[in-house]
Amino acid sequence: MDDDFSAQPPTLRQVGEFGVIDRLVRGRRQSAAVLLGPGDDGAVIAAGDGRAVVSTDMLVQDRHFRLDWSTPHDVGRKAIAQNAADIEAMGGRATAFVVAFGAPADTPAAQAEALVDGMWDEAGRVGAGIAGGDLVSCPQWVISVTVLGDLAGRAPVLRSGAKAGSVIAAAGELGRSAAGYWLWRKRIEGHDELRQRHLVPRPPYGQGAAAAAAGAEAMIDVSDGLIADLRHVADASGVGLDLSTAALVADRDALAPAAAAAGEDPWPWVLAGGEDHALVACFAGPVPTGWRPIGRVLDGPARVLVDGAEWAGYAGWQSFEG
Repeated sequence: MDDDFSAQPPTLRQVGEFGVIDRLVRGRRQSAAVLLGPGDDGAVIAAGDGRAVVSTDMLVQDRHFRLDWSTPHDVGRKAIAQNAADIEAMGGRATAFVVAFGAPADTPAAQAEALVDGMWDEAGRVGAGIAGGDLVSCPQWVISVTVLGDLAGRAPVLRSGAKAGSVIAAAGELGRSAAGYWLWRKRIEGHDELRQRHLVPRPPYGQGAAAAAAGAEAMIDVSDGLIADLRHVADASGVGLDLSTAALVADRDALAPAAAAAGEDPWPWVLAGGEDHALVACFAGPVPTGWRPIGRVLDGPARVLVDGAEWAGYAGWQSFEG
């Protein structure tokens, strides 16, 4: 093995597993919830009210991200954001992340460092830390993140509590990631904000806890598409959900210039585009600040309608479809 790193940046193989891990954790400041971080066989995380919300998610190269579109920093931020959004959707706040990363041995070590920098950047936005993880050789990049969160003494907000007569409301923006995807796919320049929103989502951090405090009956984050994700709420709650396009017109209008450039209809981006990680919840009472009504809850059977009718178009992401 050539140990002369002067000619080319060192790879993961040259630095070695423990050398890379040392680079990734050195000098990081943990959140108060991480009582013991990387360095032992396990981390120790404080559970403020005696419970922890836990969720996990994976990203696979060329399935969930492309390195010819995204920087490693972008990928790191996305990996953390989509996991933090799951905790928000339960009415909690993310406190710590555990990350496993697989990559080819000839991956430049600097790319792994940039990936972790992105993770720490996003984790810092919710006041959380990265408490540990694993590093393995793999044919392509695979990132698996487990997140722990705190409910601050409240009951978790489930998908199963929506009741007829309640209001459906959203926090965050819809359709941005889908718009960005089509701009990237069709190689349309400009619209930089939307292109970036596909690479790095912007969950409305803090709004999950705000919804829980306001008495949200049911909640979910928009990862697969608004209609697809609300179908989970409808099925779990045994209710109908009716979305109003009049209440979503601002999202459509924000996407109209990009849709014209791409030759696409913006409505499927709003109604079925995933990976925005906006939050959608049902409220029997007033909608809290930061939320906007977008529909109403009906008596069963379980279904999702748009302006009172079934949506005939694309409804959202399916993990085992092309």
